[in-house]
Amino acid sequence: MAVIPELQVTFWMDKAVTWGQATSLSARLDTTKHLNSLRSFLQQLLEKLQSMSSTAEAMKNLPFVGQFLGRLCWNPYVTADGESSRLLLQCVWHLYSVNPQNAVERRANEWIQNLLYHLTSEEEGSVGHALEKHSGSLNQHYYSETLKKMVALLTEEVSMNCISSTPFTERCSCNRLRAVSVACVPLVTCPLVAPLTGALLKHQVSCGCSHLSEEFIEAVSTAWLSKKLVIEDLAVIALWCHSLSSLERAVLSLLESVLSDQGSVMQSLEKTVTDSLLPKASALHCHLSLLVNDVFRNVLMTMEENLAVRSLIQVFTACFLQIRTDQNPEERPPLKAFFPHVPQSLLTPLLTTPSEVPKQAWLQHLCWIRELVQEILCERNGEEEGKEKEEEEKSRRQRRAVFETWFLLVQCGHWVDAAAELLVSVGSEESEPLLFLLTFYHHPTNRGHQNTQQTMVAREAWSHLRILFLTHTPPPEKLSPVQELLSSMFSTNLVLHLLLNFAVFSQASASSVSEVIQKLLMEAGMRRKAAWILSSVQHRLNRADLLDARVHSRLKTLQDSLAPANAPGCT
Repeated sequence: MAVIPELQVTFWMDKAVTWGQATSLSARLDTTKHLNSLRSFLQQLLEKLQSMSSTAEAMKNLPFVGQFLGRLCWNPYVTADGESSRLLLQCVWHLYSVNPQNAVERRANEWIQNLLYHLTSEEEGSVGHALEKHSGSLNQHYYSETLKKMVALLTEEVSMNCISSTPFTERCSCNRLRAVSVACVPLVTCPLVAPLTGALLKHQVSCGCSHLSEEFIEAVSTAWLSKKLVIEDLAVIALWCHSLSSLERAVLSLLESVLSDQGSVMQSLEKTVTDSLLPKASALHCHLSLLVNDVFRNVLMTMEENLAVRSLIQVFTACFLQIRTDQNPEERPPLKAFFPHVPQSLLTPLLTTPSEVPKQAWLQHLCWIRELVQEILCERNGEEEGKEKEEEEKSRRQRRAVFETWFLLVQCGHWVDAAAELLVSVGSEESEPLLFLLTFYHHPTNRGHQNTQQTMVAREAWSHLRILFLTHTPPPEKLSPVQELLSSMFSTNLVLHLLLNFAVFSQASASSVSEVIQKLLMEAGMRRKAAWILSSVQHRLNRADLLDARVHSRLKTLQDSLAPANAPGCT
């Protein structure tokens, strides 16, 4: 490519110096007069920069370029012109080094970031501030118009996968993407920049380069989680595809919001989960779903009996399945890809919702689930008895199968709620499989759980509650056995689950139910637990479109009485 004539370089450098920030009338008029020819020179300079293999080479062959571009960027009458602004920005991007190799390139990167900040800043000393001071123009109009033009130009180029017209064999175009992302870091919370932020996130890499800076990813992730950034859903999901650590932060943020809720026990839990976009991201990308569930697993293992965590996981799974159902069947992976560690025999019965099964067939369906779970547990017990003769790998796999069975049951807790509802009306023989599932759900480990004693506790609680809710005015001696079971550190959640289902679904009078609940659930912590269980019941009923006015009325009355605004967190 031909060398830029020295006389031409001298002419335009003199102009840039003379114009300065165009504070005088003569400078403004002269700038306007020469804009067309300036664009031609900038195009020539851009083509020259595109031929350079590095920033250091560009600075060596074009020693004037930094000072020249810098002066023009401080001239508001140049940057306000759309074509001149586009050419200026492209020239600046070509001086950015993705991986600076020396002091020259590092200083150039720092200069570019500062330059872009001052172009759009409202601080004193910025380009816009100088325009207002010397010409009387409204700086707010200048800020927004300049930024809109910058964003529109860059968004178009990013979307077209041609941040420059550089041939593939020369400097990689992904370097330009990285340069843009770095320049956007201080601007990510600005609403006008949101289209460019979204375009950068959704841009598909055309080569093996990592084209978005870590600083940009971190800034966008922080801004979105703090609700200081509004971008389209697919851009957020693209952010998580770029950065799994950002996805993990989003999951932990959702967990924190649920665990710290001090209001009415997340009556809007489903909306909170949906607004997080995590179910949608999980349904669209299998690898994101696996990571989200891994976070849930780890939290559940350390907070096994926390009802808030269980409710969150259950609602999340329901939202995920609904979004997946609405997708085009030809575009979605098979369910087993999302649940690779679960015994496949359990997927169909547990992932089918109670609303998809006639209520008269619930007991049969739950018996089927119980048989499948028992088979897995029996395999585990048989393996333990002869573990000295078995390989350690088999033991590990079997422990994993039991855990995954329980985790899937937590994810599909609607069937446990359905079992608890049926226990209000079934006889003794029919209660066995239902009590088994309820016991395994609340006590899956062997820390004194899931054994004969625990099963006896469940049956004892069920028997007492049947009698209690048939009594019009329960005497104290009928309440004390249930109160004693509720106070046990090992059976509280299980007994509370049964108690509240009797309160909602039994035929006992509303006054009798209210009296029982008020006497049994006096402690704030217990009432908080109860409110979480009721929210789970409400979620299932809402999804099933159950129109039983009596049930909904009783449920609402119980929720209003058990969820004071300042109740302590659920444990």
